[in-house]
Amino acid sequence: MSRLSGKRTLITGGTSGIGLETARQFLAEGARVIVTGVNPDSLAAAQAELGSEVLVLRADSASVGAQQQLAQAVAAHYGQVDAVFLNAGISVWQPVEQWTEETFDRSFAINVKGPFFLLQSLLPVFANPASVVLNTSISVHVGSTNASVYSATKAALLSLSKTLSSELLARGVRINAVSPGPVDTPLYDKLGVPDAYRQQMHEQIIQSIPAGRFGTPQEVAKAVLYLASDESRWTIGSEIVVDGGRLLND
Repeated sequence: MSRLSGKRTLITGGTSGIGLETARQFLAEGARVIVTGVNPDSLAAAQAELGSEVLVLRADSASVGAQQQLAQAVAAHYGQVDAVFLNAGISVWQPVEQWTEETFDRSFAINVKGPFFLLQSLLPVFANPASVVLNTSISVHVGSTNASVYSATKAALLSLSKTLSSELLARGVRINAVSPGPVDTPLYDKLGVPDAYRQQMHEQIIQSIPAGRFGTPQEVAKAVLYLASDESRWTIGSEIVVDGGRLLND
C-alpha cells in the first residue's frame, strides 16, 4: 500500500508502544521515517527492528535545546518534512498533595513545552502542505482521580491543536489530535503501581470500557495514519477519540 508514499515523517517517542507501531505502519505505507526516544536500549531495539533506512535519534522532549537540534537534524536529513506525530510524553498519576514543583514542571516540560518548541523549530522545515498529529488523551474529558497534572498537560496539547491550526493553516500546516483511551502499552508499566494491585487496576479499567478490553497500539496508529495522510486533508483542528467507548460512561 502507499497512502504515505514518499512522505518524509517524524515520530517523537517512536521507540515503543504507540509510537513504534505508528512507525511500522508508516513504513508499510511507503513513508520515510525518523523516530526519537531517550532510552538507549529502546533506541537500539527500534533501530534493529525498523532497519537501517530509518533514522533513530535520541531527543529529550523536556529540553528546548534538544528540540531545536532535532529540527535541525530533520532539515539536514530530509530538507523538508511532510508529516509529524508528536507522541513523546509521560504519564504520572498521583494525589494532588504528592506533587512538587519539580515533578509538576517536568510533566509540563515533556508533555507541553517540548512539543510546542519542536513545532516552532520545525516551522522553516514544514512542506506545504504538511500534517501534524498530537497525541493527547481521553483524560482531557474524564475527571479521573490522581490524574490532575497529566490531564492538564494533555488538555493544553489539545488546545494547541486548535489554536495553532488557525495560526498555521495559511502556511499549509494542518494540525489534528488523536486521543486514546486505555491502551495496552509499556506506559502502564511506568505508572508505579505495585504488582499486587496491577491486576486489580487492570480489571477496574476494563470495567469502565464498553468494548470490554484495552485498546491496542495498532488501533491508535491507524487513526494517526489517517490524519497524517492526504485522505484527511479537509480535517483541520479536529480530535479523533479512540477509546472503545470509554467516554460513553461520562
